[in-house]
Amino acid sequence: SIEEQLSGACTTEIAAFDEFTGLLTDAALLNDFDHVIFDTAPTGHTIRLLQLPGAWSSFIDSNPEGSSCLGPLAGLEKQRDRYAQALQALSDAARTRMILVARAQKSTLIEVARTHRELAQVGLRNQFLVINGILPEAEAQADKLARALYWREQQALSALPDVLTALPRDDLMLQPVNMVGADALRQLLVKSEAPYSTSTHHMAEVFTELPTLSSLVEKIAADEHGLVMLMGKGGVGKTTLAASIAVKLAEKGLDVHLTTSDPAAHLENTLHGQLPNLTVSRIDPLAETERYRQHVLSTKGKDLDAQGKALLAEDLRSPCTEEIAVFQAFSRVIREAGKRFVVMDTAPTGHTLLLLDATGAYHREVAKRMGENGHYLTPMMQLQDEKRTKVLLVTLPETTPVLEAANLQEDLRRAGIEPWAWVINNSLVAATTSSPLLQLRASHEVAQIKKIRDSLSSRLALIPLQEEEPIGIARLSHLAGGV
Repeated sequence: SIEEQLSGACTTEIAAFDEFTGLLTDAALLNDFDHVIFDTAPTGHTIRLLQLPGAWSSFIDSNPEGSSCLGPLAGLEKQRDRYAQALQALSDAARTRMILVARAQKSTLIEVARTHRELAQVGLRNQFLVINGILPEAEAQADKLARALYWREQQALSALPDVLTALPRDDLMLQPVNMVGADALRQLLVKSEAPYSTSTHHMAEVFTELPTLSSLVEKIAADEHGLVMLMGKGGVGKTTLAASIAVKLAEKGLDVHLTTSDPAAHLENTLHGQLPNLTVSRIDPLAETERYRQHVLSTKGKDLDAQGKALLAEDLRSPCTEEIAVFQAFSRVIREAGKRFVVMDTAPTGHTLLLLDATGAYHREVAKRMGENGHYLTPMMQLQDEKRTKVLLVTLPETTPVLEAANLQEDLRRAGIEPWAWVINNSLVAATTSSPLLQLRASHEVAQIKKIRDSLSSRLALIPLQEEEPIGIARLSHLAGGV
């Protein structure tokens, strides 16, 4: 039915894409405003969105039979001109400016360089670079932690990838408060030399009762196998923490598969080494889509005549095919959790919810076909079973990441998935510093940590900001070792 065709994750993607192209091409909107500013999704999802105008235009042109995963192409055909206008607007340097935002971290800058190249490949070459949250040099004299953070950032900036050095660039210093509210945001536009006044007496309530990551790992290891999924906003450290948990489980002699569904992930760079019983993989959307296409052509298409094979090949060129392929890869990986640990670093929130939408749609279809008396186990049922799956929500002790993680928790609960624990990463409260700027930022963490502890989760871990970037087997093990 039409309702069934419109119930999948692909429909969600097309709806978001339709709104996106509308904002790019709506003459009335463009006349009403001098500037339209998009705060995009994290890298992988944004690249996907920016590729869609060309992808759908190409699919409409090459599919003479007029059908897609959404049914008849008539609705899409009507949008052909708008897709073309959107593509033109994105590629026009006089109309569109792409601003790449990064922290002064080696892994982040490598990822931004990759984003720069991928945007250029789809015609978006008018790019600018903003390095955000740089620790001022004056703070480097305060203590060992501040000094280590400062020099880590400076080394990353001195080794800026060549493709980024040619871009126009602005540097923004680390601010003493969270960037929430108009007054705080205005501070980004002015240079302040005022000294930081710190009042740390209310931080005397140190969160010493909160467990470290090692205590969560011990509880996870006791199950001997299962799926561990780390979810949360982009940039909160999911990749690092997933690698840390996987390393610690592997060091205990357990069989572990560390994988990621994040198109922007960099597990190999984070691990920077190997362990005998640790397998590492990545769900690559392009590779999985090609694998799925070849599988369908060799199975469903093997007995078709030439015309039938051509029609099937056309249908498989739909951009929606990627959603199906990634879901199948996701399902294949989590099935392993019945015999070993599978630790999954998921894509940032929005992309992960699309994957869960596909999981839910598949579950509903299987349940309908099997009926009340059927025996089956779908990926969604595995995610809903806390004995099989432990979902860890990762956040920073800041307003926006905590709010997004809380919203994600509600989305998961509506799907029947109860998060097992929260992990608060890179906490200054849990670290030791005499830097006035870092102390002031630490004071603003207290309310967020209390909020999580008192109203959002009964199980959590607090991880201090590290002097050394946790890259490599030894540092990742230390991060999860609580030493």
